[in-house]
Amino acid sequence: MNGNLLLRIAVGIILLTHSVFGIFNNGINDFGNLYLNQVGFAPFGLYLAWLIKISHIIAAVLLLLNKYIKMAGFITIFILIMGIIMVHFPEGWFVVGGGRNGCEYNFLLICVLLAVMYPNGFKINSKSKND
Repeated sequence: MNGNLLLRIAVGIILLTHSVFGIFNNGINDFGNLYLNQVGFAPFGLYLAWLIKISHIIAAVLLLLNKYIKMAGFITIFILIMGIIMVHFPEGWFVVGGGRNGCEYNFLLICVLLAVMYPNGFKINSKSKND
């Protein structure tokens, strides 16, 4: 069994719940129309919002299946970084407690995704002693 199974399940559940509930409570449409279109993505804000949430669903499934982990991770990390820049950073660090809607949660998700993508750490290619 893969050592990062628990992390993959946790992130998969978070991505799924964050996306699926938005489908049924009009959150995706509101995010597209009331936020993305208003900050300069009009007339594509709604489509972009749906692409983001569909990418989260696909990434969640891939994480759960342990397939294409790096591709799913890179795309999701890009979206999370853009979320930090556009939405969360102006609100500060804390999600609750010392503030509201901050970037700490996205930061943690990015770190977990990197740990899942690189379970043995980052390796820099170096020449072997025999070269």
